[in-house]
Amino acid sequence: MIPAIALIVGLIIGLVLDPSVPVWMQPYLPIAVIAALDAVFGAIRAVLDGIFDDKVFVISFLSNVVVAALIVFIGDQLGVGSQLSTGVVVVLGIRIFSNVASIRRHLFHA
Repeated sequence: MIPAIALIVGLIIGLVLDPSVPVWMQPYLPIAVIAALDAVFGAIRAVLDGIFDDKVFVISFLSNVVVAALIVFIGDQLGVGSQLSTGVVVVLGIRIFSNVASIRRHLFHA
């Protein structure tokens, strides 16, 4: 539950401070957010499974964000940024929905 609380606190801070995103970073931010959400939902699932490790969470969170942004950056350099962005969103979306399904099974025993 700590990752979920941290996510909520981060969202509130972001809404209150209303930070501006530099133009060069704008194409990568949505992908980074989806990668971060994948790590958060994976952490919630790990907590419910009783196997949560804070080191694994931090490494997963940072590496997901960096790798997803790097894939989109390389795609932009090759001229296929939108296709790679779609691929990253699809893969991470599948992982997020899989984790949410597992969380739902834990919570509702179904």
